[in-house]
Amino acid sequence: MVTLTVAIHGAGLVLLTQLLRLEAKHEESGHLHPASLRGWVTLLFAVLALVGTHGVEIWLYAFLYLAIGAIETLRDAVYFSTITYGAIGYDDAVMAERWRLVSAIEGINGILMIGWSTAFLIRIVGLLRKV
Repeated sequence: MVTLTVAIHGAGLVLLTQLLRLEAKHEESGHLHPASLRGWVTLLFAVLALVGTHGVEIWLYAFLYLAIGAIETLRDAVYFSTITYGAIGYDDAVMAERWRLVSAIEGINGILMIGWSTAFLIRIVGLLRKV
């Protein structure tokens, strides 16, 4: 799962980078200020794309929990996965004891992916200032 989420996250960031490069090329002559409406829309698009990428990764962990029988319902699996991925924490009573290490790994994985996204957003804001 770690390998899969890293691959998904990396592919998402590459795709998003390509989309934003198209935006930067389009704006070369007009200078895109980060506080402009177009700057805000670009940043909002990037944030929503990142949230969507994290959502895919969270749902994959939820489906894994269902597939291995660690959690019984989709609702509980998605909720558990979301708060584990974000390292918020949860009473792991819903998790089958023999699979608890998987949720710990998801927490570490999620923090790394969130950090990667944060670094990406900081880079985007820096690039918007240069355009």
